[in-house]
Amino acid sequence: MNWIILIIAGLFEVGFASCLGKVKETSGTTMYLWFGGFLVCLTISMLLLIKATQTLPIGTAYAVWTGIGAVGTVVMGILVFKDPVSFWRMFFICTLIGSVIGLKAVSH
Repeated sequence: MNWIILIIAGLFEVGFASCLGKVKETSGTTMYLWFGGFLVCLTISMLLLIKATQTLPIGTAYAVWTGIGAVGTVVMGILVFKDPVSFWRMFFICTLIGSVIGLKAVSH
């Protein structure tokens, strides 16, 4: 169950990073709404990370949380913010995914 909580926390990390990207692109009321989304996602992500680390090793949980956030943010950047896609960028994202899966596999 705590792995599911950790995955959800990682997805909210993607949310707060994406909201930051939208804050940078907007102004006025829209900017404040995106900033509010950032604060909500940040709070939920941190609370879920704290919950997950009550039974998972902190090093593993943090690495998985940041890995999910990094991969998700890159995907959001490509799909929403039109970030460039290159072979090496995708290669290293795949190695990061493999590392997260490996951490899950060797954790007790």
